[in-house]
Amino acid sequence: MPDQHQATATVSNPIVPGFHPDPTVCRVGDDYYLACSSFEYFPGVPIFHSLDLVNWTQIGNVLDRPGQLALPLDSPSSTGIYAPTLRHHDGRFHLIVTNVSGYGNLLVTATDPAGPWSDPVRLPDVPRIDPDIAWDEDGTCWCTCAGVQQVQLDPATGKVTGETEDVWSGTPGARYPEAPHLYRIGEYWYLMIAEGGTERAHAVSIARGTSPNGPFEPCPHNPILTHRGHEHPVQNTGHADLVQGPDGSWWLVLLGVRPNGGTPGWHVLGRETFLAPVVWNEDGWPVAGSPDLELPAPGWPLHPAPTVAVRDDFDDERLAPQWVSLRDRPADLITTGERPGWLTLRARGASMDDPDVVFVGRRQQHHTCRVRALLDASEGAGGLAVRMDERHHYEVEVAGGEVRLVVRLSSVSQVVASRPAPAGAVVLRVDVTIPAPDDPGSGPDLVTLGFEEPDGTVTALAALDGRYLSTEVAGGFTGRVIGVYAATGTVHVDWFDYEQTG
Repeated sequence: MPDQHQATATVSNPIVPGFHPDPTVCRVGDDYYLACSSFEYFPGVPIFHSLDLVNWTQIGNVLDRPGQLALPLDSPSSTGIYAPTLRHHDGRFHLIVTNVSGYGNLLVTATDPAGPWSDPVRLPDVPRIDPDIAWDEDGTCWCTCAGVQQVQLDPATGKVTGETEDVWSGTPGARYPEAPHLYRIGEYWYLMIAEGGTERAHAVSIARGTSPNGPFEPCPHNPILTHRGHEHPVQNTGHADLVQGPDGSWWLVLLGVRPNGGTPGWHVLGRETFLAPVVWNEDGWPVAGSPDLELPAPGWPLHPAPTVAVRDDFDDERLAPQWVSLRDRPADLITTGERPGWLTLRARGASMDDPDVVFVGRRQQHHTCRVRALLDASEGAGGLAVRMDERHHYEVEVAGGEVRLVVRLSSVSQVVASRPAPAGAVVLRVDVTIPAPDDPGSGPDLVTLGFEEPDGTVTALAALDGRYLSTEVAGGFTGRVIGVYAATGTVHVDWFDYEQTG
């Protein structure tokens, strides 16, 4: 068999592009599994599989039933599901996570990470967000949370024993010690955390001790990874998890962002999952390399990257795992069974401004892309939307015999252009492109929205500055999601195309 490592000099970061923050990873034999935060989107906690740590395929979502994931329809964007930890112990996968929308910490398990996962065990006495779970040699389960606080946990019942202890406050002067992960490596227990907040000051620091509950000695060269103060195309690096490669090498999966445009730079895809190499120095401390956009290929054969179809024809009974909805997915409002080969959406909220709008989308994963959807709005009104949250979105909508472009920016919502709609079902379209780099005041991208005539002619209603659909403007913890929605009545979608361009 040829050595694929020799044929490929580099691999590309991010390894999971688009809004996939707070990665957690575990290895079981030759297989690797990775999960991420999902916030207000349903189903929750996307989960991926890889054979080489580089090429990942989404195999499902951990929280895919209403009994597992309750998100109130009026809960704000960027609440919901925060920062899971995925581990394998005693023949089962365990995922511990926080639902900040009033339900607290919970734990689910599975024998197959593709699901089904168990109903959640509630953890009312686990004190804070970002819970981690680890077992010592005696079988004691330790749960460590942001703060950094720790408690012993019975994962079967959700009960804690003993007092909650403060085990490490992180680096002096660094705020927000969070995202802890506890590992037994060699003779030490290592406690790795994120610090500085998840913006430009984000960083990864580590400490160690001879016991899982400390005392912990901080690494003398903390933070072991940060891009703060550096001119680098990847920023906000942090919230990392350690994993060992198939050749015995060590790696971090972590989040980062890729800002574009002039000063101060705007990131629109959300926080993405990156890979960075780790070596251990002679004193037994990890030294992390940079999560560059191109990494030297690791020293093992790479498996072929998964191929993802451009078009979803909605022929399957269930939506593919990359599709997400807002807060819930009622079968009577979102279905592929009403009109075979079509996705049917039945309106509940009146527009994309409403938290309970019926919306089905997928994460924007590339800085340049084209999205097209064939929409039949003869029984209602609806369209194709580019969404950050309820207060920041662009959409091209079919309503009342016209196609119109609607812009929502903070407290202002306005129809900025309209044209007569073609007869019958209409192909709606979004093109995301990068503007010329010679303008220091340019935004990160241009979002062009429009539709196609029956003869294929493209009518662009407007090209809009993408900075207003960025985290730096909108705030929050998510990224762009592009999808279809119903504003009134019933809308049917025959197909949806997403393809990288440029």
